[in-house]
Amino acid sequence: MRLRLSALLATFFLALCPAGELAGLSAAERRPNVILIYADDQGSIDANCYGATDLITPSIDALAESGVRFTQFYAAAPVCSPSRAAVMTGRVPQRAGVPGNVSSEEGHAGMPTEQVTIAEMLKSAGYETGHVGKWHLGYTPETMPNGQGFDYSFGHMGGCIDNFSHFFYWNGPNRHDLWLQGKEIWRDGQYFPDQMVEHGRQFMAASSKKPFFLYWAINLPHYPLQGKEKWRKQYEHLPSPRNKYAAFISSMDEAIGDLLVGLDELGQRENTVVIYQSDHGHSTEDRTFGGGGSAGPYRGAKFSLFEGGIRVPAIISWPGRLPAGEVRGQMATNCDWLPTIADLCGVDLPKRRLDGISLRNVISDGSAASPHQTFHWQTGGGRSPQWAVRDGDWKLIGNPRDTSNKAPLDKNDDRFLVNLADDVTEMKNVAADHPEIVARLTQLHDAWEKDSASEK
Repeated sequence: MRLRLSALLATFFLALCPAGELAGLSAAERRPNVILIYADDQGSIDANCYGATDLITPSIDALAESGVRFTQFYAAAPVCSPSRAAVMTGRVPQRAGVPGNVSSEEGHAGMPTEQVTIAEMLKSAGYETGHVGKWHLGYTPETMPNGQGFDYSFGHMGGCIDNFSHFFYWNGPNRHDLWLQGKEIWRDGQYFPDQMVEHGRQFMAASSKKPFFLYWAINLPHYPLQGKEKWRKQYEHLPSPRNKYAAFISSMDEAIGDLLVGLDELGQRENTVVIYQSDHGHSTEDRTFGGGGSAGPYRGAKFSLFEGGIRVPAIISWPGRLPAGEVRGQMATNCDWLPTIADLCGVDLPKRRLDGISLRNVISDGSAASPHQTFHWQTGGGRSPQWAVRDGDWKLIGNPRDTSNKAPLDKNDDRFLVNLADDVTEMKNVAADHPEIVARLTQLHDAWEKDSASEK
């Protein structure tokens, strides 16, 4: 019923303001809408277009067919909050003020308000801005979405919720977490992915007089793995926990398709940049039955700086304006989306130092060079944080952690070196064979660590 209501709203707004006359501009003059779909804990290859053979993902695959799919795309962190801070600000998590996960408890702040988000950047250019889904970047009025540039916000502020009761899933017992425009609401028993579709479609319909930006931060396939019954039946032949995870992946894919149907009904698909990405690799935590996701040939998973923790699915689609059905193997990162969006939309960048670089040339030309020769990561606290630097094809991990448990690590692996062109599986540490490269990359990391806290 609610989805039908969204369609009626869309029809109503279009009747008032035909697509060619929106905001007083012709279709060619109007800035494009932007939808950023941010998945949660999706494995590196967990869509058909990325090589999965046991999953049903027609909506993700259709995005790839209509756009550009990246094969060496990285999250700036292997955990939720810092990855989200990076995509929102175009800055590495350390410079964005979110080096690790922020609290999921109400009253705790998160990403500093002096950071400039995609929403604030686009809002200053006349966009309507909406957040739907997971936030996990702060739980005070100032650091919740409405305080960080979003006109509209619906979803949960912490890291994960039960999809029916909407209580925080990790601990409790009294941690209800569902919010609309900064106020707690109750939707007992309503399936949260369906609510995200409903609110996403309503926001798009209500915002159709202006260009809009929708950050659709879907909380799937993050635990709890609560896929729809039809998908549980579809995958009952698979072993556990793959069957539970697969059902949630297809539930996510179906929700993505339903959201984009709403965009089609508005007549805005060809005037909308759709970006899709997972925040980092799949989880192997107890709460996800110890796994279920797949990184394919890559070692590592969530919390790890091996490839399986940070190499993620990423697609951009803008029919008629960007290439379709093409693949890019250049290194790119989620920090790059903010400047890419600014470039495609013709808006000014925030007047501050960014770590992301526009991917427009790479998207348009498969032979263009990656904007990044070098990229850095650091995660975890204490005296021995896990860190990594990639320079060209060489990658060095300090204090590595393999959450996929593909192979044991020993004391000699505190510096783990690979050449990804030779060994994308990262199964053999060649640090002892190349001490000069280890020394050079370590120096790069040390210099970056000092610089990354800079606001310049």
